[in-house]
Amino acid sequence: MKKILFLILLSAFSFLYFQSFTLFSTTTIANEKPVPIPPSQQRTGNAAKGYKYLTEGDYVKGGIPYEFALMATGGKNKKFYLQREGLNGKISHEYTIVTAPNGEKLAAPNCMQCHAQVFDSALYIGMGNTFIDFSLGDKLNAGNFQMLEKLLQKQSPSKYEAAKNFITVSKTIGPKIGTAVRGVNSADRLAAVLAAHRDPVTFKWQQQALLELTNEVIPSDVPAWWLLKKKNAMFYNGFGRGDFGKFLMASNLLTVNDTAESREVDSHISDVLAYIYTLEAPQYPKTINVALAKTGEALFIKNCSKCHGEYGKEEKYPNLLIPESIIKTDSFLYKANYQYPQFIQWFNSSWFATGSHPARLEPFEGYIAPPLDGIWVTAPYLHNGSVPTLEALLNSRTRPAYWSRDFNTPVYDYVKIGWQYTAHNAPGGTAIYNTALPGYGNYGHNFGDKLSDTERKAVIEYLKTL
Repeated sequence: MKKILFLILLSAFSFLYFQSFTLFSTTTIANEKPVPIPPSQQRTGNAAKGYKYLTEGDYVKGGIPYEFALMATGGKNKKFYLQREGLNGKISHEYTIVTAPNGEKLAAPNCMQCHAQVFDSALYIGMGNTFIDFSLGDKLNAGNFQMLEKLLQKQSPSKYEAAKNFITVSKTIGPKIGTAVRGVNSADRLAAVLAAHRDPVTFKWQQQALLELTNEVIPSDVPAWWLLKKKNAMFYNGFGRGDFGKFLMASNLLTVNDTAESREVDSHISDVLAYIYTLEAPQYPKTINVALAKTGEALFIKNCSKCHGEYGKEEKYPNLLIPESIIKTDSFLYKANYQYPQFIQWFNSSWFATGSHPARLEPFEGYIAPPLDGIWVTAPYLHNGSVPTLEALLNSRTRPAYWSRDFNTPVYDYVKIGWQYTAHNAPGGTAIYNTALPGYGNYGHNFGDKLSDTERKAVIEYLKTL
């Protein structure tokens, strides 16, 4: 029974992605040079209140009955990094205890599902979780939700009533968001599926999809939150424009009953954004060769700063969208945003696009050149997490076509900069990253290939300082 409950819990909590809410359009504009992104005015708030709401707030209002969650994870989360009080203090940082209308306590997935990661025995909020498992199998099996549903109906009608909406949504979307491998995120697919089942004006759940969906699940890596304060647009293709708060609260679509609830959540989001803006990249913990890093800085400014900016006392970040004709990385993610205009129409005519601080979607044929703060700790690389190390990112000839890493006892490679990995000669299920799959390609961004080995080493030494 405990194993079954654990699978149900994993299934219920393996599909939340707080920041990357992505939708689609067919409008295309051919670009042959980088395109600057203009800034948008953002709301401000109280960072301390934002942290409190992020870690203990009920922005996701549904989940699994607390007793079942505790039973499923008992003994598996021996270290509670957030040091919360009450019931929250007895459960992993990835869940928050909320109260259902009938008084029952539920364990709801929170933003730390995807936006926090344990690294070297410490939890870093804002670091993308590259260990999450969206791959198909028991974890995304609708049968697990049906099993939980029957169990609750029989043993505790009150707990079933409290968890009913969450179970209903989970049974519907769970089987539609599975990735081919572990370690990547299906946020774009999740957003599309949720939008397809929500009325854009009222956010009322519709069991029958209102919008046509394809079967594609295009993966993405999770960008670090500490980069957001430098960016004029959200997401890898920079198409999240206007109010960032509206995008940050998109996880509310998972369990929201109507837009009245959304307005209540929205009232806290300026505080959450204020907290996110306080986050800084962790410093490289090992010794840095200062002279070599200085040489690397000069090479970086000459070869990389035009797109990725300059760092130090006078930082400059250009906020540039790089066309596919230049970047040449896997195009499936941005192309997915052009295939189905009904999704862009859904968002840009929805509650998210209304009020005094609206948001909108503006697709682009390419990807944003991100800031590089903390790049040393954000492996794997590229927008789909297809390149295991920074060394391979700067030397495309060394990128493995099939590779795996140890998700249970991961070890970081401080020489190549990234997770230690094993190269394979062929694909092998969800444990091996397969760059031959659509959307999982590791090609493009070949700019480092022109560097010599000595120059590349110097650039990497400099990148450790960011």
